[in-house]
Order: sequence, then C-alpha cells, then structure tokens
Amino acid sequence: MENSKIVLSIAGSDSGGGAGVQADIKTIAACGCFACTAITAVTAQNTVEVREIHPVPLSVLRSQITAVLDDMGADAVKIGMLYNPPNIELVAELLRKYGVKNIVLDPVMISTSGTPLLQKKSSEALIKLMLPLAEIITPNIPEAEFLLQKKINPDTPEKYVEELAGLYNTSVLLKGGHFSGPYAKDYLFNINTGKVLVISQLRINTKHTHGTGCTLSSAIASFLAQGFQLEQAVQKAKAYISSAIASSQKYKIGKGAVPLNHFPEIKTEKTDHEASLCK
Repeated sequence: MENSKIVLSIAGSDSGGGAGVQADIKTIAACGCFACTAITAVTAQNTVEVREIHPVPLSVLRSQITAVLDDMGADAVKIGMLYNPPNIELVAELLRKYGVKNIVLDPVMISTSGTPLLQKKSSEALIKLMLPLAEIITPNIPEAEFLLQKKINPDTPEKYVEELAGLYNTSVLLKGGHFSGPYAKDYLFNINTGKVLVISQLRINTKHTHGTGCTLSSAIASFLAQGFQLEQAVQKAKAYISSAIASSQKYKIGKGAVPLNHFPEIKTEKTDHEASLCK
C-alpha cells in the first residue's frame, strides 16, 4: 500500500472556515495529500472581520508539532500565521530539530479584512529565524514591501523579486494580486536556478478572495510533498487556486470577502463525486 504524502500546516484557526488551517486542510486534501495541523492561535472571525485572536499556550503548540512529527513525519510544511515571537522561536527550533524539508512560508501579516495577524515585535524574529528555513516564501505586494523596506514599482516587479530572494537567500513567489490590469501576474524567482518565471492568468474580478494566500501556499506545499520541482509545484498550485476562485462565484457566504471553493471539480450530482484538479 502506498503511503500518503503528509503536509503539516502550522497556522492559525479561522472560525469562519475560509482561511487558516481550515483552508489548508481543504486545500491539502484537494491536492492529493494528507493534512495534519498545529494551531498557533485561535481566531474569532468571519468574512467581514477578525474579532479576537488568542495564541495557544507554547506547551500546546509544541505538543501538536511533536505529536505529528514523531509519528507521521511530514513531507512538506506550510507555515502561516505565527503571530508572536515565542511561537516563531518554538516553530523554528522544532523544524531545525526534525530536519523537515519543503517548508513553504506565507509571511502572514494582515488579514483580508485588514486586521494585523503578526505582532509588530514579531517581524524581526520571523525574518531572522523563519526565512532561512524556507524553501520558498509567498509574500503579497504589501508584505514584500515590508520585507524590502521599500515600495515596489509595478512596472519592474522582476527586479524586486530577485532582490528579495537575494536578501533572504530563498526562493520567492511574489503575488501580484494587488497590481491592476486585465491579467494577474505572479513572479517566481528560483534561488537555485537564478531565473524568474512569470505566471500570467486572466484576472477574475471578484470579492471571493478570503483565504487565497493560505490556499496557494498549502497547494504549493502539497505539490512539493509529491515530488514536483518548484516551478511545477507553483504552476500547478496557481492552476488549482484559479479554478477554486472561479468556481466559488456561485457561493453566497457571509457579507464580506467570500471564501473559495476548495473542491472545484467535485460535481454536485450524486452520480459523480470523483476527480480533482490537483491529480
């Protein structure tokens, strides 16, 4: 019997189900892997707002991670909301101890609704301890500007993604969703090849965007876990999330940023429940 590939999501919990570990579990399953989780913080949120953030005790976070890695291991790890320096220090310590590979870091700083998800004093710890462990980081434009400490010129994004990769010695997927134009373009710099890959897709004008960052990073981790090379993993993840966004247009959930449809190719008819874009 073939062993399932394991992806461990270390992130916050979203009571609204659209982002955080809830989005990660759905994404990882849709992409053909088995999802394990370690919750860093419990959030009370919906499609409109984040009402409360409660970090879990460090001992509980440690136990979650070690329980998974001691028994099942992990073929890839997706890192999302870490929130505070103690969490960052602990996660970095355990990832080094267990020698986990294929670490995908989504430098979560602000929620879709605008709530800070990383304490101000945490950014230094994130940069110092987590970025060196990552196979790839997946910042959006505001996050990349924070990491670079400068504004990004939308006319020359390739320059900035290469600079960001060189600064932190890791591959970078710069998400271009904050740029305007008919096409949504993401920029992947592979630190191992020194090349930039531009991934361009027709922009979907929609407010169905809750959990897109979580979903993309989890999909990348899932494909890395299955042995795909970085460029392939990113391209397959982009194809998956585009389908998840497009197929979510039928959703009427909440009053704000609507979640994605994480199972875009599962039919609603009772006679056909198979298929996945990720296979």
